[in-house]
Amino acid sequence: MKNMLKSLAAAGLLVVAAQPVLANDVITVRQMTAELAGDIAREAMLACREKGYQASAVVVDRAANTMAVMRDTLAARHTISIAEEKANAVIMSGVSSGDFVKNRGDIRMEMNHVEGIIMLDGGLPIQGGGYMLGAVGVSGAPGGDIDAACAQAGIDAVADRLAFIE
Repeated sequence: MKNMLKSLAAAGLLVVAAQPVLANDVITVRQMTAELAGDIAREAMLACREKGYQASAVVVDRAANTMAVMRDTLAARHTISIAEEKANAVIMSGVSSGDFVKNRGDIRMEMNHVEGIIMLDGGLPIQGGGYMLGAVGVSGAPGGDIDAACAQAGIDAVADRLAFIE
């Protein structure tokens, strides 16, 4: 009986010890909805239109999967891929694409050869509740600073929704 209790106790300790390991094998991830992504892309594209520019906006999730694409009527088709690559640069670096260029000017040319990444201003992180939810990239205005302003307008348009993410 004494040996049996020792065995049960040892087994119980193993189960207790194993539980935290199992808990670490699963993580909780905040994911934006398609509706939120679509609203950000639409508002960013409209912000550029209001400034007189035909642009595209692409929203990607935290894993750089495309969630929403908005191309204004006369925006060149290439603006879509450029906007997506700006958003991907944000996901890779964790900062705006403009800050990434400033921070890593030493590897800028090399990074432009990485498939799916472009080192240009115009991509911004989308954050809510302290989480990186994804990124928005804009292309089509005559300068990355204007693209970035349009991207910011897209984020600002849903700021009240982002503020309440837990």
